[in-house]
Amino acid sequence: MAPSAQHPPHGQSQHGQDQHGQTQDRRSHGASRSAEHVHGTEHSHGDESGMADMLDLDAEVLASQLAKVIDWAGQLGSGTPGRIADVGAGTGTGSLALARRFAEAEIVALDVSPGMLERLVASSIEQGLAERMSTVQADLDAAWPEAGRFDLVWAASSLHHFAEVDRVLRDILTALNPGGLFVAVEMDGFPRVLPDDLGFGRPGLETRLHDVIARRGWNAHPDWQVNLASAGFEMIERRVFTADLNPAPPITGRYAHAFLSRVRTGLTDELAADDLAALDRLLVVDGPDSVLQRGDLTVRSSRTAWAARRATERPTA
Repeated sequence: MAPSAQHPPHGQSQHGQDQHGQTQDRRSHGASRSAEHVHGTEHSHGDESGMADMLDLDAEVLASQLAKVIDWAGQLGSGTPGRIADVGAGTGTGSLALARRFAEAEIVALDVSPGMLERLVASSIEQGLAERMSTVQADLDAAWPEAGRFDLVWAASSLHHFAEVDRVLRDILTALNPGGLFVAVEMDGFPRVLPDDLGFGRPGLETRLHDVIARRGWNAHPDWQVNLASAGFEMIERRVFTADLNPAPPITGRYAHAFLSRVRTGLTDELAADDLAALDRLLVVDGPDSVLQRGDLTVRSSRTAWAARRATERPTA
């Protein structure tokens, strides 16, 4: 989510290279979903507040998609969860949605960023959910915290950030009660919002942006089924959740502006001059072609979710 964070194929070195070929270590992001899943860039550059805004906009625009995934998780569970952990909670959009869906559950939000967790706490107070919400600041690549057992562990757009994901999965398995459910969610690609023909520039701008993003490896992740089985989980189901919002929610213009602004910064060296010019027209706040003014935006999104459980322990003879 601005210099890019490239995620190496699973099983390779957890050190990637930025666009200048310099080695990066992403392990400091181990417990945070913070904004890389929204725009593929590191959050070590002092713009965490902007990333937090991006997370909140993403959740608001795609609230119906998030609700479907959480409802699905509720149907797969062995009962109403009493304790839920949100792994890499970020600003808490997932934590808060889980708290609303499971009205009796205690929610524990885990994240490496104190700033993100402070924002989560403020939102939980505003929404009247603070009594059931607690936070734990932790780098899960370093160690799993002492936080008790859970009936449901949720990891939305966070699993691919871990340097030692298989060890983190084993920690999650241990933290689950017997029969407990683990749900991982990843974006299949960044949401698309623009029409193919903008009325200026070459048609297909958004497709070209996404092609560059894919080459950069932003948000890259494997199919987690193999990792879940290796960690000792019993796989339940893998499902794809799509959203096609037309017309788009009114807030989509702000969402598109935030996303495209970061793409404009992060991909400057890889975009053609005419595409950069088109992006600039889209980003002029009060311009007639601005995404903030357009009435032809849609939202097309796809996310994959994996559900697995910890086997019920049998008493020994």
